[in-house]
Amino acid sequence: MGEWDANAVETLRRAVFSSDGSIVEVVRGRLNDEVLQLAGDGLLDAVAQGVGGAAELAAECAAALRERGWEGDEELADQLVASLGQGATPMLRSLPVDLEELASLLEGDPVWGGGRMDLKTGECWPGSPDFENFDDDGLDDDEDRWLYVECVGSRDGYRDMERFIDTVGDPAIADRLEIAISGKGAFRRFKDVLSRWPDELERYYQFSGERQRGRARAWLAEAGYRPAGAARP
Repeated sequence: MGEWDANAVETLRRAVFSSDGSIVEVVRGRLNDEVLQLAGDGLLDAVAQGVGGAAELAAECAAALRERGWEGDEELADQLVASLGQGATPMLRSLPVDLEELASLLEGDPVWGGGRMDLKTGECWPGSPDFENFDDDGLDDDEDRWLYVECVGSRDGYRDMERFIDTVGDPAIADRLEIAISGKGAFRRFKDVLSRWPDELERYYQFSGERQRGRARAWLAEAGYRPAGAARP
């Protein structure tokens, strides 16, 4: 497995969520493509707090994001550079939204997916955006308070599987995965096959989660917002 196993990623997540500056020691010397989106959010907070070493790591992370060039990487790189006073501040409103929750609305079941995001609190609510039924949920029916999140389906998730296969070093495993993603039920078969190699399965979950996080960030930026504070993880 790579630099970031499940325990290391969990430590990173706690550091990002705590916003206590511990992110600097967690990622020092370990920044790579496995965690750039997650680490970048933590480094934004650390730079704002003036934590020693945070500025250098933020610059390193921004450069790595631009080089990688996945969806959402440019948006995060711009924020990191702006936090260092080296670029224009993106004209995006701050919203304490959990990017993983937003990703689940964007890329969930195409029939039952989607939902709405509370522009006051950043909370994500799955389900129909039918404002006539808000009273049933005990929610405010002010349409200006909500941003509808349309589910885009599984297309991007399928591409994640394809791209992950390209990173698998064992040709025999890669061949089995190529067969698994053909036809209906591709996601289930892919994970069933990959479960024979737990380290590779964990690596896939991290790979997919990193890409989903970036896509959620890009979607949010397109809507005029950016994630803020400890709600980001």
